[in-house]
Amino acid sequence: MSNVIDFQARRKNTIEKRKRSFERVLFREFLGSYAEIDSHGNKYSVNMVDISHDGCLLQVPFSKSVQNHFKDVEAVTVRVYFTKEEFLPVVVNIKHGTEYIDEKGDAYIRFGGTFDKSIPSFSAFKPFIDFIYKFAEFSCIEKGESEVYFL
Repeated sequence: MSNVIDFQARRKNTIEKRKRSFERVLFREFLGSYAEIDSHGNKYSVNMVDISHDGCLLQVPFSKSVQNHFKDVEAVTVRVYFTKEEFLPVVVNIKHGTEYIDEKGDAYIRFGGTFDKSIPSFSAFKPFIDFIYKFAEFSCIEKGESEVYFL
């Protein structure tokens, strides 16, 4: 009896791990601090934790007011800032929310939801999501070599 290795599944798993790693850096260092949930005139700082073609996972620092405010919210507008003044609004239809404590002991409320792909600004946001996936698939780690891969 031989063990069969599914290289496609392993490659897909590796790409997904690289995507999540890139997302953490991208959202934390470049975009995370500039995203806001704009809900009924209230703005809340939010970090994007994960993103896919269909939706995203957001986290907001925990507080009772945040917990109460988002208890019955079905959709939020997320402003994803690419500069200090310019952003793309995307609408996220909230599907679930949970409390989360990170490795440092900081508490958050995490919201998962799907993108409303019918709003016009999503057509500009979709290529950004595609870029994240392609970056995870084709990016290289600097090891001092100067070869070009994937020609």
